[in-house]
Amino acid sequence: MSDTGSESEIEEATEHTALMDGHIAEARPDREIAERIARKRKTKSDNQQSYGSVERTEGGASGAAGTSASNPPPPQPPADAQIEELELKYGARHVIKLFVPVTLCMLVVVATISSINFYSVKDVYLAYTPFHEESPYAVTKVWNALANSMILLSVIALMTVLLIVLYKKRCYKIIHGWLILSSLMLLFLFSYLYIEEALRAYNIPMDYITLVFVMWNFGGMGMIVIHWKGPLRLQQAYLIFIAALMALVFIKYLPEWTTWAVLAVISIWDLIAVLTPKGPLRILVETAQERNEPIFPALIYSSTVMYCLAATTPPPPGEPRARELRPLHPHGRGTADERRAARESGGAGDAAGFDAAWQARAQQQRRLRVDSSQPPRYTTRLERSPAPAQQPALDDEEKGVKLGLGDFIFYSVLVGKASSYGDWNTTLACFVAILIGLCLTLLLLAILKKALPALPISITFGLIFYFATRCVVKPFADALAAEQVFI
Repeated sequence: MSDTGSESEIEEATEHTALMDGHIAEARPDREIAERIARKRKTKSDNQQSYGSVERTEGGASGAAGTSASNPPPPQPPADAQIEELELKYGARHVIKLFVPVTLCMLVVVATISSINFYSVKDVYLAYTPFHEESPYAVTKVWNALANSMILLSVIALMTVLLIVLYKKRCYKIIHGWLILSSLMLLFLFSYLYIEEALRAYNIPMDYITLVFVMWNFGGMGMIVIHWKGPLRLQQAYLIFIAALMALVFIKYLPEWTTWAVLAVISIWDLIAVLTPKGPLRILVETAQERNEPIFPALIYSSTVMYCLAATTPPPPGEPRARELRPLHPHGRGTADERRAARESGGAGDAAGFDAAWQARAQQQRRLRVDSSQPPRYTTRLERSPAPAQQPALDDEEKGVKLGLGDFIFYSVLVGKASSYGDWNTTLACFVAILIGLCLTLLLLAILKKALPALPISITFGLIFYFATRCVVKPFADALAAEQVFI
């Protein structure tokens, strides 16, 4: 077996890539698919022995050749069809894993709009929307809405570019501070307003001491599970609630026609930012893949545990790794003089390399391969497994599906805005349209196998269903009901 072949096999076995997107990204095959692929590779290399054994090739000794002839390798079954079938099942499971949180987020927004009048009243507007659409003329309202949407889009694009620059420059502390301040505002200020309006709407009395105690525990727990560690379900619940709060803020503080214009414009921006070669979101994803780092958990909803692994990331390619020379025989497998010196000298054994760090490294897997088809030449390869503290986090981060919180927000804005008019037919039509668009996006993801934006198809379907239902279906249904015609 040549060195080139063994190197390629080791590289295949130890290759690790992380594919994540701020919007929607392809997830790696689950454990069953990985085991099948591992068994397939193991069958190809079943003639390789463990540490301390000698491997003979076809040009070697006759005994090795006879063994190879008497025990031929088993035939390889065609596994492509089975792997493809498992990937389809895996993708279907991911559809369900996305449907549940998206549905919960939209239900929270619709229930809040239906029961609390605070988020339906237009009395205060955002600073990014200077045109309040107070003119009675439709043309004026249209250009006011377009101007507001372009201003808001400019702010979003500027903030996205600033985030990319900070990430490129490895300013992780500034980014974490930015995200922590945003989470603090959402979990304490906007959550306080939400609880206050909910208590007022349902006429539930509560003193300020109890409210402060509840808010402190709620916000503190949210900061821990979002920016550090915590139960997966609890982290997902906080991210869904944060997305619902932001959607309610947009519904309340955006003018009437500006909301629909923002949904249309932000879908186009999402398409450009992800698919164009110089799109900021594409640059963010590619940079994260190059550095083998996860995108910040505060920006991504994940169906699996995802923590910040900044401390466990490997050094850059240009930075050399520390190397040191240690004895060849671990655990007293050396000569008698070496073992006697290690037992008698104690401290001198540490100087010779028999310290606790060396013994820990000796536990790791070692392989000795000998190529006997050429003149005697021994090649020893050391394959190090990741540290125990790093392996579970990397395995958990590998699998699972991820969707950007911005997609949750704008999905909920569309459905919540439709429900604010009190027409349940329109609300259900928008809800179904968003789920259909999400299914089509995941189908394209399975076909193209690259990062795709999740907003354009769903928002386009939602807008089409909204205006078609509100302008065509609802008047038609009202006319049938007035004439007492039942279909």
